[in-house]
Amino acid sequence: RSVFEIAFFYPGIHAKLIYRLANRFWRCHFYWLARMLSHFGRFLTGIEIHPGAKIGRRFFIDHGMGIVIGETAEIGDDVTLYQGVTLGGTSWKKEKRHPTIEDRVVIGAGAKLLGPIRIGHDSRIGSSSVVVHDVPAYSTVVGIPGKVIHRPFEDSSADRGHYVEKGELPDPFSDALEEMNKTLHSLEERVKRLENKS
Repeated sequence: RSVFEIAFFYPGIHAKLIYRLANRFWRCHFYWLARMLSHFGRFLTGIEIHPGAKIGRRFFIDHGMGIVIGETAEIGDDVTLYQGVTLGGTSWKKEKRHPTIEDRVVIGAGAKLLGPIRIGHDSRIGSSSVVVHDVPAYSTVVGIPGKVIHRPFEDSSADRGHYVEKGELPDPFSDALEEMNKTLHSLEERVKRLENKS
């Protein structure tokens, strides 16, 4: 409703500002100070962003409580994260161990993206999905483990976030059951016709 409200009451904005400062210290090898700022940001906002993470422009955090972004995570431009998202690692080794998120990706509430995977640009990750494999561009992912559903169009800018925000994510299991139901109905009709002929 106002710039004042955003400045004082949006934890996503506070988390980003603290991250930007901590990241500068991290790049200057003041690791202890960077981690201290990051820890303060987590205490203040409930959002944990490691100062070593790489985050692009116009990154948006909606609500944000419980978000965790690991040290080697990379986030492109125009990415949106909802509350409870984890960009986590699966290894203790000193290597790339967190996800890479390309441009214009929307990640729904409670989704867990684990390991050094890559999420293609203009993709949507459904709420509470667990993603452990690469996702191609222009895809929608739902389920545990996450299943990729390719979108029927490539220009997704017009409906950015539509599926995730409005709860209209496709359900692959429901679609499969519906297809089986149609096949069963077709077979029943054929059996009836054969019985009538005999």
